[in-house]
Amino acid sequence: MYEDRIRLARLRDKVMSAHDAASLFENGMTVGMSGFTRAGDCKAVPLALAERARHEPLQITLMTGASLGNDIDKVLSEANAISRRMPFQSDATLRRKINHGEVMFLDQHLSETVEQLRSGQLPPVDIAVIEATAITETGAIIPTTSVGNSASFAILARKVIVEINLKMPLGLEGLHDIFIPTYRPYRQPIPLISPEQRIGVPHIAIDPSKIAAIVITEKADSPSNVLPPDEETNAIAGHLDEFLRHEVKSSRLSPALQPLQSGIGTISNAVLHGFIDSPFQKLKMYSEVLQDSAIELIDSGKLEFASASSITLSRDTYDRVLANIEQYKPRLVLRPQEVSNHPEITRRLGLITINTALECDIYGNINSTHVGGTHMMNGIGGSGDFARNAHLSVFVTKSTARYGAISSIVPMVTHVDHTEHDVDVIVTEHGLADLRGLAPRERAVQIIRHCVDPAYRPALQDYFHEACRHGGHTPHLLQQAFAWHTRYQQTGSML
Repeated sequence: MYEDRIRLARLRDKVMSAHDAASLFENGMTVGMSGFTRAGDCKAVPLALAERARHEPLQITLMTGASLGNDIDKVLSEANAISRRMPFQSDATLRRKINHGEVMFLDQHLSETVEQLRSGQLPPVDIAVIEATAITETGAIIPTTSVGNSASFAILARKVIVEINLKMPLGLEGLHDIFIPTYRPYRQPIPLISPEQRIGVPHIAIDPSKIAAIVITEKADSPSNVLPPDEETNAIAGHLDEFLRHEVKSSRLSPALQPLQSGIGTISNAVLHGFIDSPFQKLKMYSEVLQDSAIELIDSGKLEFASASSITLSRDTYDRVLANIEQYKPRLVLRPQEVSNHPEITRRLGLITINTALECDIYGNINSTHVGGTHMMNGIGGSGDFARNAHLSVFVTKSTARYGAISSIVPMVTHVDHTEHDVDVIVTEHGLADLRGLAPRERAVQIIRHCVDPAYRPALQDYFHEACRHGGHTPHLLQQAFAWHTRYQQTGSML
C-alpha cells in the first residue's frame, strides 16, 4: 500500500494516524513545521497536537518557513499550544495573542532562521513535521508546494514526521532544487548565477532512520486570499511601468529588465499583474513566493522562468497548475528560503524588488510590520533580505487606509523595518518618487509631491517646511512627529 508514495519499503510500517503521531511530542519541545505563505503546510498532525493541548499541558516553540494555511496557527493558538513562534505569521487569532503578550513572537528575516539554527543560536529542533509528495527509495523527502525551511528542519531535527499528501500530484517530483549551504566559517559561495539554474538535488536527503511516523493526508493548501487588481493598484502598476520604460529608454535596463522579486499580498500581486500589458519581454523571477500574477505572466508568454520557495495561488489557479504541473514544471523551481532569500544571490543577480509598505515617512523609511508602532501585523518576511541588496528596491502602498482616515505617508514612521538607505522608489496610486541620488530634504519634496494623498499633502508640506526652519540634515519636529498617529488614536482619523 502506498508503494508509489513510500518507495523505501521498510518505512511503510511507520504509517500511523495523526493522533498516534501527536503522542511523540512533549511539553516544551521545539518543533519545525513545513509551510510557507499557506503552501505546503502540514494538514493533520498540527490539529491532533492541538487536540492533545486542549486536555493536557502541552506547549511548543513553533518554527515554520512563513505563514501557515488551513487555520493551523488559529487552532494551535486557541488550544494554547504555542508558547513561542517564529519567523512569520498572518493569523488573526495568533496575532491577538502575540499583541497581548501571551505568545512570544520572534520576527526574523526569512533568510536567517535556519542560519541561527545551524549555528546553535536557536534551540535545536526536536521534531520536524514535513508535508511530502512522496518518500524516495533512499528515504529522501520530496516536498509539495513549498520548500521554505523544511529541508533544514528535517536535516537538523532529532525526529521527523512526514505527512504524505495524496492530493499532491507525483508530477511535483523534480520541481524542487534543494541546496544547503555549508557551515561557517569555511562556507563556499552559493554557485547560482541565473534564476533557472539548478545547483542541488530534487529532494531532501536525510537518514531514513530519523523518520518516526508517516501520516497519510489528502487535503489541498489554503487558497490565496489576495484580492484582484482595482483602480488604485492598477494606477500603482501604471506608474511603475512608466518608470521602468524610462529606465530602459535611458539604457539603465534592458527590455528584459532584471530578475523580478515580488512580496506576498494584494498590492504586490496586482503590480506584478500589470507587467502583462507592459512592453517588457523575456522576464525572469527570483522571488520567495509565486502568486497568481506569476502564473498569468507565464501563460501570457511574458515570463520565461520563475524561481521561488513556494507557490501560493487562488483556488482556480491552484487546481489548474497542479493538474498541468508537467506543463509548468520546466519553467519553475522551488528552493529553500535561505537560498531564495539569500542576500548574496540578490546582490549578484541584481534584482528589481517590489515589496509592500504598511507606512512610510517623508524621508523614505518604511514600516512593514507594526500598526501604530506597537502592534505586530504579520512580520518583516523576506522584504529586508531583498531590499537591502537589490539593484532597484521598490516599495508600493496605497496612499491611504481605512477609507481615508489613515495616511500611509506620515511625518515619521512609528517603527522602522527598512531605513531610507534601502529604499530607491516609493509608489502610490498618485505617483512615483525616485529617491536615488537624493539627500533627505530632496527625498521629502519628491515623496510629498508625488505620493501623498491630496487630503494630507498640505499638512505634510507644512510639517516639512516648519521642520526645515529648525534645521538638521533630516529635519523633524519631535513634538509633532507622531501627532498624526495620536490624533487617529483619539479621533479615529489622522485628518
